[in-house]
Amino acid sequence: MRFPPATRFIVGFEYEEDARRLLTELRQRFTKFGLELHPGKTRLIEFGRYAARERRQRGLGKPETFDFLGFKHICAKSRKGTFWIKRITIAKRARAKLKEINDQLKRRRHEPVPVQGQWLASVLRGHMAYYAVPGNSDAVSTFRYQVTRLWHKALRRRSQRNRITWQRINRYATRWIPQVRIMHPYPEVRLAARTQGRSPVR
Repeated sequence: MRFPPATRFIVGFEYEEDARRLLTELRQRFTKFGLELHPGKTRLIEFGRYAARERRQRGLGKPETFDFLGFKHICAKSRKGTFWIKRITIAKRARAKLKEINDQLKRRRHEPVPVQGQWLASVLRGHMAYYAVPGNSDAVSTFRYQVTRLWHKALRRRSQRNRITWQRINRYATRWIPQVRIMHPYPEVRLAARTQGRSPVR
């Protein structure tokens, strides 16, 4: 009998031995029910506030990264030099979404420009609602540019006699495609707001 894949999860530990103990116990527990942890998606990594310093002391490179819920998570430092977990869009996810948009634009090629623009605006708003987190503005800006490029390509192909210039498509993008802005607060702001029983301001 094949079982559907379980929900992915991440567990953080202060001490490596605790992490290894849990991994061993999880494997034993899963085996008891005829299940197993996915060998390609289950791993222990050194990550967190002190990971870079401790790895450097041992002559190792930067801390490993991990992908989760559409983001690549990276040990980083803020402009003030404090530790924070930087999240950037997984490139594979972005490419898949752009392919989907391109396919939709081919089907919508002969719709009026305002209709296309309104649809693309809703796509970008949805993308930013999820991915526009602190530290990920470059990836979101690249996504917006690629959407504009695909729109330009689709409009040029629907008429061989009326070529759409980049100047013109940029005017369309300015009119309909939202500008990139961070939609989510930094973690410390969000946590402070929850502690005080209010919603963080976007």
